[in-house]
Amino acid sequence: MKYDFDTGIDRRHTDSLKWDVADGELPMWVADMDFPTAPEVQEAIRERAAHGVFGYCVVPDAWYAAYTDWWERRHNFFLEKDWLLFCTGVVPAISSIVRKLTTPAEKVLVQPPVYNIFYNSILNNGRQAVESPLRYDGENYSMDFDDLERRLADPQTTLMILCNPHNPVGKIWSRDELGQVGELCAKYHVLVLSDEIHCDLTEPGCGYVPFASVSAVCRDNSITCIAPTKAFNLAGIQTSAVAVPDAAVRHKVWRALNTDEIAEPNVFAATAAIAAFTRGGAWLDELREYIFRNKKLAADYIESEIPQLCAVPSQATYLMWLRCLTEQGTAADIADYIRSRTGLYLSAGAQYGSGGENFLRLNAACPRSVLEDGLHRLREGMTTYSAEVSSI
Repeated sequence: MKYDFDTGIDRRHTDSLKWDVADGELPMWVADMDFPTAPEVQEAIRERAAHGVFGYCVVPDAWYAAYTDWWERRHNFFLEKDWLLFCTGVVPAISSIVRKLTTPAEKVLVQPPVYNIFYNSILNNGRQAVESPLRYDGENYSMDFDDLERRLADPQTTLMILCNPHNPVGKIWSRDELGQVGELCAKYHVLVLSDEIHCDLTEPGCGYVPFASVSAVCRDNSITCIAPTKAFNLAGIQTSAVAVPDAAVRHKVWRALNTDEIAEPNVFAATAAIAAFTRGGAWLDELREYIFRNKKLAADYIESEIPQLCAVPSQATYLMWLRCLTEQGTAADIADYIRSRTGLYLSAGAQYGSGGENFLRLNAACPRSVLEDGLHRLREGMTTYSAEVSSI
């Protein structure tokens, strides 16, 4: 491989949210990677920093071209320049859209287990979160379209937040599934807000389907949040885009982002995104290969060494969704025990809504030696937890 993903980077004492933990602890929870971003992106940021003047910025034409060219080249979908709005992040965009395009006490639909911050964006703004849980057959996840239609038919439900690909279960939704979502939402006048931030982190050989690409119905009734931040590990740069094909909806979103003052880039936001999408393709391809080898290693290790857990198969994200097979205690109890016993810090599944109570989430985006350390700690924690609870 041309790029080095094996060399570890010490992130302690760098004001890292992920690594703000006690000495000896190993955080594998929040969704950021322990890899430096692509060298090409680092170079672009250094060049911009060397200029030395950091005044107010505008969004350049090159930013729009970077997005439209990338989506056409990598995802076979042409995003028109006029659809794109700059935003400081996907989560700020979601919260702003919930505030502007729904009214207090209206319902916003989500499909748990799902990214927990969706709930914050809904509840913190005085709206109701309505759940249409995914079906789980013991191995794979699917949408429950009968339940989804019942929820969407409620006149109080006015917005659906779609996670595509899905975090935390790692599901890539098919064109047919997305088409059914689009038809149902249009039928019941529910706008679709599609979070596609993980779209570039699919298994090598697997693409994802942009929701707005499925049909004219999906396109004209959708808002899509996209960014280079997950794929290129740029969350701290605060850069994203919102794609809104319908002009009337786009005006409302534009007003929302500007009212909340989240529509202006910092000096590195456009630079980093442009470099990622125009010069980072080869790095990303190698990253995807490395991550999915990590996930395969972890799944095989869990299957052979940790009988108390089962890894759910996934084709997207660098996150692993682990089912707890033991009936003794909750996943939250197990996560707390593992952290106190071994220092391994995982996410407990209950925070992701209904259906997550018996799951743990593990971040596999790290050097292989770090992942192996985490897996050994996981085995130790599960083994001693099982022994202790069985002796009670």
